[in-house]
Amino acid sequence: MSENDNLQDADGKKEVESTETTPTQHAEVNTEIESKNETNEVKAEAATAEVEKDSEIETDETESEDIVKAEKKTTEDLPETATPKDDLVDEIEASNAEDAEDESNAERHEVEEKDYHAMTMVQLTDEIGRLLKNHKVQTISKHVNEIKGEFNAKFTELLDEKKEEFIEDGGNEIDFYFTNDTKKQFNSHYKEYKQTINAYYKEREQNLKQNLDTRLEIIEDIKGLLSVEENMGTTYKTFKELQEKWRNAGPIPRDKYNNAWNTYHHHVERFYDFLHLNNDLRDMDFKHNYDQKLKIIERAEELAEDENTNRSFRELQVLHKLWKEELGPVGKEHRETIWERFSNATKAIHDKRQAYYADMDKAHEKNLERKEEIIAQIVSVAEDKGNSHSAWQKKIKEIEVLRDAFFKAGKVPLKVNESTWAKFKAAVRTFNRGKNSFYKDLKKDQYDNLKKKKDLIQIAEDNKDSEDFAKVTPLMKKIQNEWKQIGHVPRRDSDKIWKQFKAACNHYFDKMHTERKAQDQHLYDAFDKKVKLLDDLKTLELTEDPKADIKLLQDKISEWKTIGYVPQNKRYIDGKFYKAIDDKFDKLKMDKSKLEMIKFESKLENLADSDDTRLLDNEQNFIRKRITEIKSEINQLENNLQFFSNVKSDNPLVKDVHKNIANHKKELDTWKAKLTKVRGMYS
Repeated sequence: MSENDNLQDADGKKEVESTETTPTQHAEVNTEIESKNETNEVKAEAATAEVEKDSEIETDETESEDIVKAEKKTTEDLPETATPKDDLVDEIEASNAEDAEDESNAERHEVEEKDYHAMTMVQLTDEIGRLLKNHKVQTISKHVNEIKGEFNAKFTELLDEKKEEFIEDGGNEIDFYFTNDTKKQFNSHYKEYKQTINAYYKEREQNLKQNLDTRLEIIEDIKGLLSVEENMGTTYKTFKELQEKWRNAGPIPRDKYNNAWNTYHHHVERFYDFLHLNNDLRDMDFKHNYDQKLKIIERAEELAEDENTNRSFRELQVLHKLWKEELGPVGKEHRETIWERFSNATKAIHDKRQAYYADMDKAHEKNLERKEEIIAQIVSVAEDKGNSHSAWQKKIKEIEVLRDAFFKAGKVPLKVNESTWAKFKAAVRTFNRGKNSFYKDLKKDQYDNLKKKKDLIQIAEDNKDSEDFAKVTPLMKKIQNEWKQIGHVPRRDSDKIWKQFKAACNHYFDKMHTERKAQDQHLYDAFDKKVKLLDDLKTLELTEDPKADIKLLQDKISEWKTIGYVPQNKRYIDGKFYKAIDDKFDKLKMDKSKLEMIKFESKLENLADSDDTRLLDNEQNFIRKRITEIKSEINQLENNLQFFSNVKSDNPLVKDVHKNIANHKKELDTWKAKLTKVRGMYS
């Protein structure tokens, strides 16, 4: 076998040699090359254990040595500058091996990435339900595990709060239990996921084993072509059919991938050596491989210009898989050139991807700064101890806003994610402890207030049927005032005890009013009559005869007096009646002085009917004061006339002063007459 026809030298060596070593510092944020989660790895190993045990590649001693030599040659023939453990190649190889086991792996990257950290427990529950409904179960493992972690963290925080409240309220820690509808719904979704994924792995175990058996049969068939004695064209056609069958054979266990692939290519290489006897067929295959690899290179160069680095790298993995698994060697004169082009495009994509993650790291650092600011604000709010319910309600709203801002601030560097979350929880927990302590003391005060109000209820109920109104009424009014002075009680008891207290008080006062009303029924009857008389007076139409109208109004006054007294709290109706009488007198067409005296006489009769002489005394004092004021005003006007001694008597100003003096003297006579009338009431 000549060096020119060596399949590994044709492409394998250069593939490794020309790719730059790349750092793996972004392994934690790489969403393209996923590591299987621990659960999946266990199931994958379980799925392939039996396959590995029963499906070892059977080769004779010579063939086994050939495989070892072929694999060894791949490493030994590398120049000193080549690095078989190149990070980027390792990443691509690892991903291709994963794809070889799970053909749905590429679909994982079509599932939308979301910031689960910023979601509430309700939103996380809805999201896991949406994933189960809209995606294949094997493509959402990473997302489900992230969601589960976030949900558990948030529920644990809630659980801690509820537990602290339970203990502070006097509960025993061993008796504490808490769940809610959201937790139950999440558990239901996660149980559905586990059942579905377990069924998927069980079915895949069988498929992987069957596919491996199929591939091993293909290898045996290729081995057999070397001993077939038939037309070379027919043999070549059979070889191409076996290659196509290999490509479509389906996924196999990941730990069998490299061994199966190397064995397959070892025997493909031996077939090409055998094909060397027919250069035309070999050259035709070389040309086909060359044309296809040029297309791969052109696509890789297009991807190098794509701004979507995740999508570019994912497709680059596919291109490497095609280059390695589906295409054979090319002519010696093209090998170094096309691989150099392909590796340059690969490096450009990788460099852009590294730059993308560098920018992402900067964004995560800014998110970290923002979250640390929020934590500091929460600590500040927690340190400011409120001393009232309204103050704590305001602080609770502030914390809710800060919590929401924290969850929306975005991801932080993975290395500080746990510590940042721990600081956040500690700050919130400190606030909650302060809040719970305040409301614990507040509840104690409220329970003390509840006891005080229950004592007042007992007093009210003990006395609600009493008929000793003179003694019990002051007591009932006293406990009503005390009730108002007592502070808040627990909300669940507030309405209940108020209704109980109010019912007892109302029962007593209703009973008292009923009894008093029965004793003073004649007063209430009088009130009803006066209401009717007042309504009649308001609608009374006066005649054009002043004497007749005066007589009519005086009769109304006499009728009003005849009705008699009304209840103490109804005596306001007297004022309304005499105001209505005055309004009617004002409408009479007669001398104002006489009218004033008639109105005054009606007023005196009302005052004289009172048992309290203080009303007459007050009226007499008021009249005397008014007489003094009028005399003073007359003196002032007469003094003002002295300033007009040299002014003619027909001067308008002088005439106006004389007119005012005359009016005041007339008013003075009226008030003197009123004083005489009042004095006459004492005799």
